[in-house]
Amino acid sequence: MSTAALELPLFPLDVVLFPGTALPLHIFEPRYRQMIADCVREELPIGIVLARPESEYLQEVPYSVGTMAEIRNLDRLPDGRYTLIAVGTRRFRIINQHHQKPYLSALVEPIEDAVEPTSALLHPMNQASSLFNTYLDMLLETVNEEKDLEMGLPEEPESLSYCVAYFLDIQNEAKQHLLELTST
Repeated sequence: MSTAALELPLFPLDVVLFPGTALPLHIFEPRYRQMIADCVREELPIGIVLARPESEYLQEVPYSVGTMAEIRNLDRLPDGRYTLIAVGTRRFRIINQHHQKPYLSALVEPIEDAVEPTSALLHPMNQASSLFNTYLDMLLETVNEEKDLEMGLPEEPESLSYCVAYFLDIQNEAKQHLLELTST
């Protein structure tokens, strides 16, 4: 076990969050209200994980790789629900999970991409950036929107790979595969 391992509350969802991307959340279930309150009190991130499709309610089984997320723009509603933005910070691998609290928690360790020379990534990064901009143009054209939005894509290869993967209209299992890769 790594010395960087830490205990993290897990939030199994039907979405894959990548580092550097944001996910608006509405927290209404009592177990997750408790999780958010605990995270705020203990100044912990939450672990966003994709729940396996065969999971049952209250018995969610997550994939083994997820993304740590900072809690931002937290708003507690009068009835105890929360709205917030979960901002992905870094990927992790689940070492061991448990249900000692009303919500799922796990011992996790951060995972990093293999170190690759930037020079080897420049051409694929430029190509990916160009293709992704074309993809966005086509999406906006299909909904009859003009490209008024200037989306500033990340200029760092790893961050660009996360951004593109997050916004692709592909099945969650395919996104999960991309999240688990350790090569930009």
